[in-house]
Order: sequence, then structure tokens, then C-alpha cells
Amino acid sequence: MSLRIFNTLSRAVSDFSPAEPGHVRMYVCGMTVYDLCHLGHARSMIAFDVVQRWLKASGYKVTYVRNVTDIDDKIIKRALQNGETIRSLTDRMIDALHQDADALGIERPQHEPRATDYVPHMLSMIGTLEQKGLAYRAGNGDVNYAVRKFPGYGKLSGKSLDELNAGERVAVNTDEGAKNDPLDFVLWKSAKPTEPEDVKWASPFGAGRPGWHIECSAMACELLGQTFDIHGGGADLQFPHHENEIAQSEGANGQPLAHFWMHNGFINVDNEKMSKSLGNFFTIRDVLKAFDAETVRFFIVRSHYRSSLNYSDVHLNDAKGALKRLYTALQAVPPADVQIDWADPLAARFKAAMDEDFGTPEAVSVLFELASEVNRSGSAERSGLLKSLGALLGLLQTDPTAYLQAGAGLDEAAIQLQIQARADAKKAKNFAEADRIRNDLLAQGIVLKDSAAGTTWEAAQ
Repeated sequence: MSLRIFNTLSRAVSDFSPAEPGHVRMYVCGMTVYDLCHLGHARSMIAFDVVQRWLKASGYKVTYVRNVTDIDDKIIKRALQNGETIRSLTDRMIDALHQDADALGIERPQHEPRATDYVPHMLSMIGTLEQKGLAYRAGNGDVNYAVRKFPGYGKLSGKSLDELNAGERVAVNTDEGAKNDPLDFVLWKSAKPTEPEDVKWASPFGAGRPGWHIECSAMACELLGQTFDIHGGGADLQFPHHENEIAQSEGANGQPLAHFWMHNGFINVDNEKMSKSLGNFFTIRDVLKAFDAETVRFFIVRSHYRSSLNYSDVHLNDAKGALKRLYTALQAVPPADVQIDWADPLAARFKAAMDEDFGTPEAVSVLFELASEVNRSGSAERSGLLKSLGALLGLLQTDPTAYLQAGAGLDEAAIQLQIQARADAKKAKNFAEADRIRNDLLAQGIVLKDSAAGTTWEAAQ
């Protein structure tokens, strides 16, 4: 079975093959770095981390680009509030982004361009759009895109020009009075006297800075070519950001920007999208204070990337308990170092799930079936297959004992003393004392597990 991907552009699952055989070029919209990343950002980063992992496992070379927006109205506002330079703020936030992503096991993309390094490329594209009559200079010094002059506008979002609500557009554009049409959007923002000097670039259109949408068009085309294989991002970017990217890039270059468009679903809180603007967000760092990073990753991966995902401590605790069951199987039967045999029935099911639009829920269910087999058979080879398949999702690579014992309130030596004292009590038939020790350890977050091989322990959920 070949890989099939849901393409937002066609609204259907279609067979995937890259334009260059064996080489996938993928661009994913990254973060605007004015604050710490929240769990919604983690959802997108993990979703496309799994995508690039599976593409590599399928034998493709992958050139993965995830940009950083380091110039934006919110960045300027936050830097002024903090009394620091734009560069100081964005450098700190990029470092924090990397720390959070690394903690979640997210592999770094091959390219992570900063928008401010590509201003000349943006200006070149804006110049081309002006020459083609798709951009115009407004009276306030801005340069705007003339949406109605691009025939394909709305093809990604499924919105026709007649259906577009101008009020919706007013919410995402400024200086509407300087536009020929409320639907038009800004490509180049003229400098304001009140803005700091480090957000002003010289240009043929006057001093100013790029609009948000043109940044991704310029970076994607410069690093991946005028047409590439996959463009991804959160569902909230489908309109207007990605719609505007298409208008800019295809208007300038005259050819499709991306063959496949992929959009991950939201993380919701009380059935409402998690976002900073709504104030209902949890930063990755907040969540990692309460839950280990692999639990957070597992919570995200076991849902399909296009589905909405409801956040709560109950759901995270459930994910933690489920992940521990997989690690318990690996602890009981140390995994052999095996190469995945895709003819194996369970491996074949895993592959079929992933080949059908990166179906991680079914792939995760295969992991649990393998864990059950490991527990029944005691097979090191089946345990090795469990670990190897888990790696393709960025899971199950920690030492099982270390994972199961992480977060314990007592150190190893103190726990072992209590385990020995309990064993002595049982040997003396003082079962009340043995139960007291077990219960005392449980109250301190330590679960004892008896087996024919002896007593082991793990941290309570």
C-alpha cells in the first residue's frame, strides 16, 4: 500500500508521491516568538514530527523547513513592554522553543529560517507582484495585495469572493481605509514614527517591515523552490494565512505553491480552541511541571492529527497510565535489537495505519497488542518490535525501569531498605507489618510489584 494523505486543497485522501522521486520537500508554519509555546503549538510540532519520521521510515529523503516569525506586531508590543530589543526578545523565545521541543522529543527541522533574514526575498516577491498588477501602493505608504485580481483566491479554504465576509477580514487587517477593497491584505507595512528603529527596513516602497503572510511565501520558495510537496500548519492557518500564501506565491511565480496541504486539528479547553488570544492556554512548561514529556507526547500522538483534542488532567492521567502499560511490558521482557520485518502481521498493520494519512490511533493500538503478546510469550524479539515501532512515533526509547520509577518521592536506597524490611516481615509471618510497609510506600507514591523474580517498584501514577 502506498502512502495516502488528506489534502486540504482537494478535500480528499489521495496517493502521495513527491515531485522528485525519493525526496520530499515539506514546509510547516512555525511559531511567532513573542512568548512561550503553549500546548497547541506542541500539537502542531509533534504532528509534523511524526509525519517527517514516517516519511523517513518509508525510505524518503526529507527536507523539512519550519520557520520562525521574529517580526510581528505582537513581538514589537511585547519588546516595548519589556524594555528590550526585538532581537533580545526573539532570541530568548527561540531558545525556549528549542528547549520545549527537545523535551518533547521533537526532532529539529533541517532548516529553521528566521523571517528577518529573508526581507530581501520578500521585497523581491512584492516587486514582482506589483509588476504583475497584483499589488499596489496605498496612500499611507503600505503595499497591499489586490485579492480580486487573483482568480484562484479561496480555493484552499473553499470560500468564494462573494461568500467572504468583509467583517471577518477587517479583524485580521489594519488600516482598512488605505485599501482598495476590504479583502485586500498588507504585503509591506510602512514605518510608523512611534516604532523602534530595529523594526524598520529600507525598501523601494519606503522604510517599513513585511506583512506576516509574505514572510512564509518568501522563505518557502527560497528554501524549497517555487513548488514543493507538502505545506503544513494548524487548522487556524488555513484561512487567511495559507490562502494568502497561495495568492502571493502563485501570483508571483505562476505555478502551484504546494501539491499537498496538511492541517492539524486544535487542542481544545472546554470545547474551545486553546489560544493566547482567548487566555485559555497552558504553556508546554506549565504542563511539563505536572506530567512527564513522553506522556504529553503520547497524549497527542494517540489521537489523529486532524482531529480536535480535548485537554484536561483526566486525559493526561489516562495517557500516563496507558503509556506505563507499554513500558511495563518492556521492563518485564528486555527488548532484543531487531530490524522491523514489515511482513510481520502486526508490523504490517502498523504500516497500513500510518500509510493511510498517518493514522496514529490505529498504530498505537498495534503497540498495545504487541505489549499483550510480550506479556504472554516473554519474547525478547516481540519486545524489540514493540520498541522499534514505538520509535517511529517518538515513543518508548527511555530505559523502562528509569521511566517507571521517575518522579518517585524517595531515593532508590531508601526504597530498597523498605522492600527488604517488608521481605523480612513476610518471612517472619508478620503480614500486618508487611502490609503497613507496602501502604506506607504507596502513600509516598511508590507502588510495589511482586513476582516470582522478586519485588520491584515503580512510581504511582
